Amino acid sequence: MPAPSRSVCPGCGLELDDVDGPTHDYIGASPACWKLYGQVLARDYGEYGMPEEHKFVVDAYAIQHPGENEPRARQSVGVHLIRLCLMLERNKPQRYATALMTRATHGGLHVPWFDPVTPLGNITVADVLAAKDKAAHIAASRAWAEDQWAAWSGQHEIVRRWCDALEAQLPDYTPGEDS
Repeated sequence: MPAPSRSVCPGCGLELDDVDGPTHDYIGASPACWKLYGQVLARDYGEYGMPEEHKFVVDAYAIQHPGENEPRARQSVGVHLIRLCLMLERNKPQRYATALMTRATHGGLHVPWFDPVTPLGNITVADVLAAKDKAAHIAASRAWAEDQWAAWSGQHEIVRRWCDALEAQLPDYTPGEDS
């Protein structure tokens, strides 16, 4: 039997066996990589009971697979960078960061196209999927988010300004509001 054909994911650069399957409308991932992401999400939702670090998985995957220069892709990268900035740099709770991310999404945030650097970090969905248990999965999810935040360092200043503006709109925010 011949070896399966391989392809490289346009987002993270993983070389995987080709699979026939869906991808996302504007996240730039190969079908094989998208399948791995689905497996990580299934673990998060099922076996691991939606740990707080689940948002790191979503954000890291989205910004590691920025897609093409079109409005949905630009906004996706922008708002996922906002949430990572709030959670990683400002130590804001996930619910707060998600509320501000939602506010940015619905508030007409203008996000320019950020030409992604290549490669986009050193950690991929495959590393998170390889975690042996919940503790390792949580650690890998956070490490992936930190790796992706660092990979987008050229955009940190603009993302921080967006976060400043969003936080100025909610000075008395308490977790549970606007979520």
